[in-house]
Amino acid sequence: MFPRPIQTQSPAAQATYKALLPVALILWLLPLIAVMLFSVRPEADFSSGNYWGVPSSFDLIPNYSRVFFDSDMPRYLLNSLLITIPTVIGTVALACMTGFALGVYKFRGNLLIFFMFIAGNFVPFQILMVPVRDLTIDLNLYDTKTGLILFHIAFQTGFCTLFMRNFIRALPFPLIEAARVEGVAEWRIFWFVVLPLMKPALAALAVLVFTFIWNDYFWAIVLTQGPDSQPVTAGITAFNSQYRAAYHLMSAGSIVAALPPVAMFFLMQKHFIAGLTLGAVK
Repeated sequence: MFPRPIQTQSPAAQATYKALLPVALILWLLPLIAVMLFSVRPEADFSSGNYWGVPSSFDLIPNYSRVFFDSDMPRYLLNSLLITIPTVIGTVALACMTGFALGVYKFRGNLLIFFMFIAGNFVPFQILMVPVRDLTIDLNLYDTKTGLILFHIAFQTGFCTLFMRNFIRALPFPLIEAARVEGVAEWRIFWFVVLPLMKPALAALAVLVFTFIWNDYFWAIVLTQGPDSQPVTAGITAFNSQYRAAYHLMSAGSIVAALPPVAMFFLMQKHFIAGLTLGAVK
């Protein structure tokens, strides 16, 4: 009649899980560990084919100094910032407004419009490669940061609208009704009532979109070329020469490129976790 209580795991099972946890962690971090080791290997090891053996020396400072001072890596990092930050702002702003409209107002075609936003997330990006590239060429936006920003905003808005609409529908609707009774304009309700309640969701969504856009590689090489507009993910491949790949410089550049998303996550960790778990426990 009554549900059986959940049985706790035996001490032997707990000991087994604790023993396997470090192994799983090492396996998960193995690619990162390999990249970190490659980033401090000297160029002579790669020339001689000594990829995984004992390093002849550790060139931590020379490798990273070449990445920063003898390459276009600073320009690629700046391009990524100039592409990612406007994309995050534009995407989150549009998602907030569309999510508010779809989550608060009841009108004919509401679900149809919402399903259109959802359907866009199921279209494989590879299918759209040629049409999107031709469209950017026709609009004179090919190989420009503006074209890449507009593209990312257009394609990320669908997922972000889904996220914000569901979040807004979970908010206490009597607050909005009380504001309408007091004669508050709709835009003021959005700005002063709904938006302050959306801060955890905004933080979580900003971190997700920032990570997606910063780590994008496919569209970076499809819609841009050269150091004037390419982000850092595509710029790392510039370390490849005609006959040989500079694995030590590519690895050092990869470590540098991974630092901003990691810093973004740790700075917004509290709000990010709160935004993802809000409403999970009643």
